[in-house]
Amino acid sequence: MSNKEVGNLVVIENIALNTTNFLIRLNSSTPLPKVKPGQFINVEIKGASDIFLRRPFSIYEIDYLQNTISIIVKILGRGSKKLTELKTGDSLSVIFPLGKGFTIPIENEKVLLIGGGSGVAPMLFLAKECGLEKQNVNILIGAKTETDHIKAESYYQFGNIFYSTDDGSLGEKGFVTQHTVFRNKIKDYNKIYACGPDAMMKAIAKEAKKANVFCEVSLENLMACGFGVCLCCIEPTVNGNLCVCTDGPVFNINDLKW
Repeated sequence: MSNKEVGNLVVIENIALNTTNFLIRLNSSTPLPKVKPGQFINVEIKGASDIFLRRPFSIYEIDYLQNTISIIVKILGRGSKKLTELKTGDSLSVIFPLGKGFTIPIENEKVLLIGGGSGVAPMLFLAKECGLEKQNVNILIGAKTETDHIKAESYYQFGNIFYSTDDGSLGEKGFVTQHTVFRNKIKDYNKIYACGPDAMMKAIAKEAKKANVFCEVSLENLMACGFGVCLCCIEPTVNGNLCVCTDGPVFNINDLKW
């Protein structure tokens, strides 16, 4: 795992992707440490004295030449809403990179990456960093409606992107587990990766176990400290109760008590 850094990063972009999701790009004055897909950053909520806990965000994109790191913030409460109001030039106290990342696939493996909600971020980062040819990477993104989706056109070069929506307004109608590239082709994959709502990941895990396909999920438990001290992110596993922030957030589904 990379060494952790604590520092102030400067906001250079804050872009509304839709009504609830924002892309925030941060710049570091010093070279960034190496980051693995699936790792996260912990952000202090600036200007909110009544919000004490940092907020964890999966890393969406990193540019080592420009020393920039990007996250996607979905408005879920007061803390995330405060972050979406940041202006260019504002600084954020950030701890990164935290946690353990995904198992990187080996050459010529065929993989399926599934993201729901803010869980799209680590999936797109993994698609870019995994080193596989485009034809071996399927990326399935789920949302309630078309307006909830984060468009991923810039990632078309890294994989074949498919969409699902609950109402059928974009891509196939239904949950991601009902999508053709999952339901009809699950045994074609060497590895499946997922991040999103618990119900979504548990449904994916259930089907992956049935098909005996390797599967890792990135949990989205509340992670305040990022160091395994506050114990607010505990997850029951076959190896006992583990801290998601240090032993995860990525877990093999066979290690979880699901």
